[in-house]
Amino acid sequence: MSAEERNTERKGSFRKSRERLGRVIETAVNIAINRGFVVGREVLVGKIPGIVVGYNIASFGQFVGNAYPLVVRTSLGVTKCSVDELRLA
Repeated sequence: MSAEERNTERKGSFRKSRERLGRVIETAVNIAINRGFVVGREVLVGKIPGIVVGYNIASFGQFVGNAYPLVVRTSLGVTKCSVDELRLA
């Protein structure tokens, strides 16, 4: 059996899955923006005040952008957050 026969993935499928994930991340960021979480906006992470400083577009790792689309700076440091973890201040 050749290596090509053992490979169960079709050529180009990795790129397509990354493109699909990119669209999911883009949707998550747009949902956050539409709910008012724009860069510079003051928010509360629990009781800790913070400021939205950017958007998480990471497509790999522990904190991917579709689950944690917001980057927030607090007095404790910078963190990635989901929309459900924040409140507008």
